[in-house]
Formats: sequence, structure tokens, C-alpha cells
Amino acid sequence: MGDQDLPGVLVSDLEGPHGICEDHAEDLKRHFNLITMQDFLENKAQLGPKIQAVYIWGGRPAVSQELLCSLPSLKIVASAGAGLDHLDLGLVASFGVKVANTPHAVSSPTADLGMALLLAAARRVVEGHQLAVSPHTENFPTDYMGQQVTGATLGIIGMGSIGYKIAQRARAFEMKIVYHNRKRRKLEEEEAVGAIYCERLDDLLQSSDFVMLAVSLTPQTQGLIGKRELRLMKPTAILVNIGRDQDVLQCDQRALPNLGLQRSGLVHPGLLVDQDALVEALQTRLIKAAALDVTYPEPLPRDHPLLELKNIILTPHIGSATHQARRQMMENLVESILASFSGLPIPNEVLLK
Repeated sequence: MGDQDLPGVLVSDLEGPHGICEDHAEDLKRHFNLITMQDFLENKAQLGPKIQAVYIWGGRPAVSQELLCSLPSLKIVASAGAGLDHLDLGLVASFGVKVANTPHAVSSPTADLGMALLLAAARRVVEGHQLAVSPHTENFPTDYMGQQVTGATLGIIGMGSIGYKIAQRARAFEMKIVYHNRKRRKLEEEEAVGAIYCERLDDLLQSSDFVMLAVSLTPQTQGLIGKRELRLMKPTAILVNIGRDQDVLQCDQRALPNLGLQRSGLVHPGLLVDQDALVEALQTRLIKAAALDVTYPEPLPRDHPLLELKNIILTPHIGSATHQARRQMMENLVESILASFSGLPIPNEVLLK
């Protein structure tokens, strides 16, 4: 419990793996009386009316109907990150409560990771490290080779904020850039990064040396890359998946039933790719390699066949996991919460059509 005179904000915890960032706690306490879930559950009657905001970090605390009924003064649910799969937006809206997230904080670090995965997979960095440190290595093989990135063709699926930042980075590597997107970018935006629009996804898959998934997961994009699509790719191609949770900044109300699939755990950015088909494609060398920041589920079961393959790199959903990005998320959330308390326009408010 913090300063009782400050507005109450509900958080999961102040420390531990499921709490807020400990480095952020003092900054938050300057503005809010932080109330942990444990304190709230032990004293609902007294603390419930004092809580004006829920501060979600790492998908916690969970916002249920029972919780919303217990918070009569609640004005806003502020959630870190771009994805909102952990929230029932319709339910929150039915209580007259606003929702805000932090979509802009994730774009640059996620694009950085996308390029890191592309480079690591292309040049077999992880395999090379294991070879270099192995106690069994006596000589370095002269035929240990990867794929060249400079001059290669990068196909970006999803040319939103993250996809465009990937294109900016790829241009510095003199890559040829093609992209597929629901909506074509403006001509001047294409020219700025040298990107060519592919109206048909098949054309992109057939022409790309690297295929980068930077699209949000929706019911329409689930299973976007399956057995058929993998067969269209070059045998030397590398697939990278940095797809994110659904960003519902202007979500159609009619999509809410589908979002319910996400809340039940059935929809996740790892499902952009048919993982069974990917396992087969990697085992049979239908494609050269893959690098995934998202899988389904997370983490994968320890006996999952993807974990046995040498031609894959897996990272633990760390697209936005930098100190700088996480601090920006916290500052964005504070700004949105304070705006809601003052009746001002809320930055990054999630608007439902």
C-alpha cells in the first residue's frame, strides 16, 4: 500500500516474476497508490471503491466480470504492449471503462529482433556458437556456410509499423524488399524504403529468400503459412515469425466473438504458422531454416519436435523486451491513466467501432 491520498491503481504485484517491473515501482508510486491483488482480495470492501485504474503488466492482473463488479470507481484498464488478447473488450466497455495500450513502444525493438533473427538464421550463428564452444571440436570445418543477406530478397508479410521499420533496416543491408499487406502503402512510403507491393501472397513466397511475418494475428491470418505456402517457398528460403498478438485499436465489434478465442488461449501469434507443417518442412529441407519469436503454446512442450531441429532458432517472445521499450510502456500507461482521471483525451485509447 502506498500514499493513501493518491488515486488507487490495482497491480498484480510489486515484485516477482508476475509483478510489475521493480525498476518502475518508484516512478509509479509518485502518481498512484499501488494496490496489489493480494491486498485487494484481502480487503475488497475497503479497497474496491478506491481503485480507479487497473495497470496490466505481462497480462496480469486478469480482468474478469467479478473484478469489474468489485471496482465501482474504475475509469480505465491500461495494458502494456500492443496485444489485447487477455482482455474481454466488450465486457470492459459494458462497465463504461476505457482501455488503453502501448502499441508504439513495441515497434522498434521488435523490428530489431526481427533483423537479429534473420541474420542469426542466415549465418547459422547459434550453430556456430555451439560448434565453437563444444569440448569435442578439434577443427573448424571449411564447408560451414550460411546464406548471404546483402542483396537477397526479403518478403515482409504485414507492412504496419513493425513491418515498415524492418524494411528500413533491411534497406541498409541492400536487400530487395517486397511486401504483402491488407492495404497498400503510399507510393512515397514505398519509395523511401525501396519496397515493391505484392498483391498476391503466393508471388511473395515464391520470390523471397527470407520471409518475415510481421502481421498481427486475427481469425483471418491464423494458419497463414501452412503446408501449401511452405511448398511455394524456395528450398533455400528462411522463415522468420515475429507476429504479435492482435492489436485491436480500431476493432470491429463483430470480431469480439473471435477475440474470445484468444482469451481462451486458442488464438496466439504462434498460430500464424502451422507448426506441424513447419516441422515437416524443416525436417525434409523443404525450406532452409526458420526463426521464431512466437510459438504455440509458449513455452513449447519439452518433447516438441521443433526443439530437436538444428535448422531453427527459438526465442521466448522477447520482441519488445528491452529496458528502454519497457520504460516507454510504463510512461505511456501513466500518461493514459492520468488523462482518464482528468477527463482528457486518452493517448493510445483502444477504440471499438
